[in-house]
Amino acid sequence: MEKHLFNLKFAAKELQRNSKKCDKEEKADKIKVKQAIQKGDVEAARIHAENAIRQKHQSINFLRMSVLLMPSRVQTAVTMNQVSKARSGVVKSMDATLKSIDLEKISALMDKFENQYETLDVQTVQMEDTMGSTTTLTTPQLPRNDVDMLLHEMADEAGLDLNLELPSGQTSSLDSSVASTEQDELS
Repeated sequence: MEKHLFNLKFAAKELQRNSKKCDKEEKADKIKVKQAIQKGDVEAARIHAENAIRQKHQSINFLRMSVLLMPSRVQTAVTMNQVSKARSGVVKSMDATLKSIDLEKISALMDKFENQYETLDVQTVQMEDTMGSTTTLTTPQLPRNDVDMLLHEMADEAGLDLNLELPSGQTSSLDSSVASTEQDELS
């Protein structure tokens, strides 16, 4: 079928080339008609006019024949045939796959996976709780004032406004520390 498609496309192109050739010959005959009229040779002008009209009709006929060959429809048929073959192969392999699926085994496997996942989840939560309590006991608590001062210092360097809610007793010492830090940086 593909060989026939190639031959059809080749024939259609040949017909289109012949149509263009006839168009050129028609134009040449029209020029000859003008020349014959200018010379006053009416009989020669009539013969060239008939040839120009014949070439025009022949060009149209070649175009019609190239369209009637319709290699695009044949191409569509070839493609549909290939798709049909591919689908039949897919259907056969899907049948084999569906026959090999054991729903009971899959269900049991999924239940087992779910149980293992729940066990893992419980173990992970227990481990995190244990690690959290151990870390809390071994990590020393830094004074809040030192942490807040460092945060304000970094925010000032970055040009950001940091609004922390500090206890009222620590605000004045924080402001004086920040002011002294700024004064040191300026000097």
